[in-house]
Amino acid sequence: MKTLPGLFENNRRWAREMTRDDPDFFRRLAAQQSPRYLWIGCSDSRVPANEIVGLAPGELFVHRNVANRVGHTDFNCLSVLQYAVDVLRVEHVIVCGHYGCGGVAAALSEQRHGLVDNWIEPIRAHYARCREAFPEGLTPAERIDRMCELNVAEQVRNVCRTTVVRDAWARGQRLVVHGWIYSLRDGLLHDLGVSRSGAG
Repeated sequence: MKTLPGLFENNRRWAREMTRDDPDFFRRLAAQQSPRYLWIGCSDSRVPANEIVGLAPGELFVHRNVANRVGHTDFNCLSVLQYAVDVLRVEHVIVCGHYGCGGVAAALSEQRHGLVDNWIEPIRAHYARCREAFPEGLTPAERIDRMCELNVAEQVRNVCRTTVVRDAWARGQRLVVHGWIYSLRDGLLHDLGVSRSGAG
């Protein structure tokens, strides 16, 4: 089986550049992981978490899935959350969606998409519950973008309802959960104003 030589060459070039700019970079990186942030984002390949916030490897702990969901039966996400909060002691959990999210668009459509329908069903149900948040006259793209924002807010609430976060707050651990959204059109992040901490 052939490898993908272009990707390996990209990797070698990247490692050379990192070492050239900072000769001790990989030694420090291998010795310790101490990020202050957990990023829960969408799997979309156009939303590279570290790059859009300008952080180096080791500075951002990342979990990604379709439509940046946080489900109470998703032990993958919950395990990442627990490790980040209990072991790494991150101070910020950032739920970040993006406008034009394909997972959200699929949840709003009337079509079947296969296995992913099971994953996005909670988004579809949330959309049915919050129809009043959609003014008349929205285009389909505007409707999807509004639901992307509402989905982020719902996932922030889901993070805050986990035993991991409730226990951290109960023991007085400093932890803030944020809800952000990213625009593919201009590369900018926007704070949706739904942040929560144990004090709130």
